[in-house]
Amino acid sequence: MVYSVYAVENSGGKIYIGHTKDIERRLKRHNKELPGKSSSFTRINKGPWTLIHEERFETREEAVIRERELKSSRGRDFLKRLRKNTPK
Repeated sequence: MVYSVYAVENSGGKIYIGHTKDIERRLKRHNKELPGKSSSFTRINKGPWTLIHEERFETREEAVIRERELKSSRGRDFLKRLRKNTPK
């Protein structure tokens, strides 16, 4: 089974980092196309949420480790540099 570690960004510049087995379904949840938790970060902070980064891993354990790395200050700096170098 393949797991995706991903980052999404809203129009206000907020970034959410997570992991999932089904990235398409998760994006639909973030954008309220499917039901989700009413108190989640992406529900409280308005979308639309756009995928800005994705990495794939064979195991959930690898995905969780990478998710933690991206949530660290170094990981967030990596995502900010990535956004600066990506044309919108």
